Amino acid sequence: MSLLLNSFRSHFFKHLSCTSFSSIRGTQNLTSRCVFKLIGSTRDHPSRNLREFLNSSPVTAAFSTSSSASETPTTGSYLSVDIQSRQDVADMLSEALLCFGAVSTSVFEPDSGDSNDEISIVSIFDVSHDVHQSIALAADSIGLKETPVYKVTTGYHSDWIENARESFHPIEVTEGLWIVPEWITPPDVEAMIITLNPGLAFGTGDHPTTKLCLLLLHTLIKGGETVLDYGTGSGILAIAALKFGAALAVGFDIDPQAITAARHNATLNNIGPDKLALQVVPSNISPASTDQWQWAMKSDGVTEHAVEIVTEKEKYDVVVANILLNPLLDLADHIVSYAKPGGVVGLSGIILEQVPTVVDRYSDILEGITVSQIDDWACIRGTKRKTG
Repeated sequence: MSLLLNSFRSHFFKHLSCTSFSSIRGTQNLTSRCVFKLIGSTRDHPSRNLREFLNSSPVTAAFSTSSSASETPTTGSYLSVDIQSRQDVADMLSEALLCFGAVSTSVFEPDSGDSNDEISIVSIFDVSHDVHQSIALAADSIGLKETPVYKVTTGYHSDWIENARESFHPIEVTEGLWIVPEWITPPDVEAMIITLNPGLAFGTGDHPTTKLCLLLLHTLIKGGETVLDYGTGSGILAIAALKFGAALAVGFDIDPQAITAARHNATLNNIGPDKLALQVVPSNISPASTDQWQWAMKSDGVTEHAVEIVTEKEKYDVVVANILLNPLLDLADHIVSYAKPGGVVGLSGIILEQVPTVVDRYSDILEGITVSQIDDWACIRGTKRKTG
């Protein structure tokens, strides 16, 4: 999976914004808490700051073939830092780099299976950032005695977006189901086609977790179901559910650019708001409090209908959340609360070694839990327990 697509990944409700710790460099206790709380998370660690960092214009223009694409302000530069790390500390170092100013990190596996091999961590920093200090502090925070060897190169936003577009090709999820970029002719006109322009939101169908969720929906949807895409990103899962025959799909996300991308993709697939409801939701309040959600959304001028969409519980036949380990754990009750008793909940965005932790967290609220996998990535499926 390329660095470019990895770094576009939009994960819903990543509670711990590690980059905020860059203002308190040297505060080792807080830094260590940040690092070790996130140990075991996915091997690609993007930050929501990346999308703002790359492009403050509407997300639908990011990969557009129209003239508006040339007007998108993508001429700025960034620093790409290739850090050589011992394999056994790569995940911890990757998380620590986010705590000290990286806006995105991706860990690349070695060519051989030798655990002693050094592997590459590619991190993105703002051009004004003190890269050496960030790497030194990150290394120290996880107990490394020496600063890792690294190489810094300058990249440009326009190149980033163009390269990402070039790396997004038609994807056959399963026989007869294709994800096709907006600017490419479908390779099989007889197949079910989901047309997509991901913009700067996660969800191209290429990543194993997205594919696992698509396959889960393909199995579950028989016709007439209601589906919630919890952290919709590009809207791909909600759109796919409707293509498979769901009666209604809802997607929400804390990122306005994700919702913009999802709405554009719904239009590309001839899906109207009567079938797919999309809504930005608050990110800085307790998800367990419906009253807080209602207050925050109304204060932003959101309609009563939109508030009802986000706060109505036990409504959906299927709930899917393709996010990150920590929000899956922190928001377990909130995620499952949207499913009807007996409804199916799908959880992804995690690697295989994290499955026992997630299963343990959900075992009291889901039953019949099963796990599917592609490579080292997993999707957990369970049924909401019926009360009474």
